[in-house]
Amino acid sequence: MAGLELAPKIMSFADAASYVQEAKRSGSKVVLTNGCFDLLHRGHVEYLEFARQQGDVLLVAVNSDESVRQLKGGNRPVNCAEDRMWVLAALSSVSCVVPFETLTPEPLVALLQPDVYVKGGDYELEQLPESKIVASYGGQVVLARFVPGYSTTKILQRAQQNEVVS
Repeated sequence: MAGLELAPKIMSFADAASYVQEAKRSGSKVVLTNGCFDLLHRGHVEYLEFARQQGDVLLVAVNSDESVRQLKGGNRPVNCAEDRMWVLAALSSVSCVVPFETLTPEPLVALLQPDVYVKGGDYELEQLPESKIVASYGGQVVLARFVPGYSTTKILQRAQQNEVVS
């Protein structure tokens, strides 16, 4: 069945921890980022390409459906977590995908201790509780350039208004 080769890229917390340990043992620089990635768009793809360039392997942590509802409202996510993870796993820039249930990925960051933690340029270091965790073990936080004009919320608004993108 097509797509089954993507399944190994989707990992549990425990499998992701083993994956990171093995990657670090082999000398790879590990990068972690996270998000909802509800309707994957150009801004997401550019962001993930940037994140991958920060190291050798890129782990993408994906918010659970419940945490997306808490963050974005009751009408979200549009796509369930399993579907969002499969789409991300199909990207060549992504080494593995791991779901998380909390509003922020702090427990995952503390467990995996990536060499680099990447967030979008629409955040500031002071806003990120993960920054303190990353600093505590000597990792680096990198903010990606924000790609204006791309957001799932804006895509949904245009769709509701039947607007055509030109």
